[in-house]
Amino acid sequence: MSYNIAIKKIEKSKVDTIDFNNIPLGTSFTDHMFICDYKDGEWQNPRIEPLALIPTHPAAMALHYGQAIFEGMKANVDADGTPMLFRADKNAARLNFSADRMGMPNVPEELFVEGLKQLVAMDKAWIPPQEGSALYLRPFMYADEAFIGMRAATSYKFIIMASPAGPFFSKRIKLWAEKKFVRAVDGGTGEAKAAGNYAAAIRPTELAKAKGYDQVLWLDAVEHEYIQEVGTMNIFFKIDGKFITPRRDGAILDGITRMSVIDILKDKGFEVIERPITLTEIREASEKGLLEEAFGTGTAVGIAYIQSIGTENGDIHVSDESPVGLEVNDTLNAIKTGKIEDKFNWMIKVEEELA
Repeated sequence: MSYNIAIKKIEKSKVDTIDFNNIPLGTSFTDHMFICDYKDGEWQNPRIEPLALIPTHPAAMALHYGQAIFEGMKANVDADGTPMLFRADKNAARLNFSADRMGMPNVPEELFVEGLKQLVAMDKAWIPPQEGSALYLRPFMYADEAFIGMRAATSYKFIIMASPAGPFFSKRIKLWAEKKFVRAVDGGTGEAKAAGNYAAAIRPTELAKAKGYDQVLWLDAVEHEYIQEVGTMNIFFKIDGKFITPRRDGAILDGITRMSVIDILKDKGFEVIERPITLTEIREASEKGLLEEAFGTGTAVGIAYIQSIGTENGDIHVSDESPVGLEVNDTLNAIKTGKIEDKFNWMIKVEEELA
């Protein structure tokens, strides 16, 4: 199916007000947004408009029953100034996986990608040129039907907005292994990028920061021993020359950066094992000198290098350096900006403004 996207441009861009060397996180937004409505069983009226407030009925079902999902991705520019999208098809697939879990309609991949391309083409001046910076893209969907009652909504909005972003973590991070609160359970919504997952993480994260840590290391809900994720990231450990990452078990998000890092590590000759990992195993590996490095992976952070893990029984030292993590991060950034060959065929070029 072909989608004709209506275009309404802003009269004067605000991009000149942005200092790309000092971008406050998540507070600056580009001139336009993509919007599409789901009504009568189909997506209709796709359009790009100037960024504006969205009229919302107080009975909108997302506000009461939590039917809200989102994606996170980035656009970079190559050496020629051409905008580049990273694995947009995977984000479309994951959005629809989340939609299925939350009882929401799928967004056709063609509509998802076309909306991204046109929005990025229109607001390409907002893509920061600095190393490690990018234009963060936030596709999201929510139930906007005005109805009080426990059922799936019949109308939704799918929106894409964009925000210039600098590097997320500038230092090595310290984690707190959380044993009271849990992020997700098998059969829950942990594999979906549902808004409620992140709401449930806010309080434990604030408590961890009050203890002097940067993020929460999430553990399983039964034994509080098996490692799941870190903050809003997937996690990798290098133990005795091999990389180990928690196996997806129904409670772990299928990270786009995670799957990409696995491919890059294997391409560089490393063995990557996906299996259950316990906190006890990590402590013992550290004590034996076998824990060589660890890092988190995610769209917003890229690669976040881990210094230590705090527990009720004292801190576990991880490492003071992350040589492979740095190399993987450099490779990812080089692929995204066209500095090296995209041997994995991950990138989508946004050649020109399409309308």
